[in-house]
Amino acid sequence: MPENDCRVMESRDDFEHHRFVADKGQKPLRVDKFILNFVEFATRNKIQKSIKAGNVKVNNSIVKVNHKVQANDVVTIVYDYPKEKYELIPQDIPLNITYEDDSILIVNKDAGMVVHPGFGNYDGTLVNALAFHFQSLPNLDDEDRPGLVHRIDKNTSGILVIAKTELAMTNLADKFANRDLNRKYIALVWGDVKEDEGTIKGNIGRSLKNRKIMTVFPDGDFGKHAVSHYKVLERFGYTTLVECKLETGRTHQIRAHFKYLGHPLFNDKEYGGDAILKGTTFTKYKQFVHNCFKICDRQALHAKSLGFIHPVTKEKVFFDSELAEDMMELIDKWRKYALHQNS
Repeated sequence: MPENDCRVMESRDDFEHHRFVADKGQKPLRVDKFILNFVEFATRNKIQKSIKAGNVKVNNSIVKVNHKVQANDVVTIVYDYPKEKYELIPQDIPLNITYEDDSILIVNKDAGMVVHPGFGNYDGTLVNALAFHFQSLPNLDDEDRPGLVHRIDKNTSGILVIAKTELAMTNLADKFANRDLNRKYIALVWGDVKEDEGTIKGNIGRSLKNRKIMTVFPDGDFGKHAVSHYKVLERFGYTTLVECKLETGRTHQIRAHFKYLGHPLFNDKEYGGDAILKGTTFTKYKQFVHNCFKICDRQALHAKSLGFIHPVTKEKVFFDSELAEDMMELIDKWRKYALHQNS
């Protein structure tokens, strides 16, 4: 049997990949065509998407779609593990419902709550709570996520819209897909952001070094198109309070974009925001920052508002939320510190 017919399954964290070795007589062949010969049920379109997302390596290096596989090359393909089957258990978890009618529900999620069950989080999620309080919510291609049309990170606080009917589900899903809505976030970021307003553009995809986080690919070779608009609300010298408006909705978009800009979110442990980036020579300052970390023990990000056309009434609706208490305390502490430094 030729060497490139040998397929090996390997595991890495919560991913697994195929591994192929091209035989000694392999003539130069585009990597997408090469993979198509060996991955069962694959399509060229899906393979090309995997390559563009940075999920295909040749000899341990990320490649482009037009890369040619040569003799003895090692080709690996990374996939998420298949979703584990489990029973969705309704749980009596309190929800902060800020608005409700027959079609939609607006929930102000606390930081620390996972939105839907998944790897390592099978209970205690927003979906477990929804399943308890609302016995018949619609599904959108996924029976484990009733009512969900979007999500925010576990350690991000703020509002989400939940669909209560199939009509609302379909309508809202289209709005999110077509970006026909208005989403704003509030974030505290490291550093003194230079411009009062700006736009961050850059494809976002999984990091080639750490598959658990996202990164920006400014050349557009990998990842998906992403655009974030921001406006400075307050400056505190070492940190800046910003309002972010999303034009696209990629995973960790704000966190990845501001890390790329050189201003990671305050106390964002996965994106470098838990390091003291300014003023490290001052002992009192370092202690002040550590105290701030304790106040807001997560990335300082809040989904502030959401506006869209109501799926039934067809009227414009807008929902706003108060900042989470830990963020309000954090911002107040920085505000007082900045005033003291300038006095």
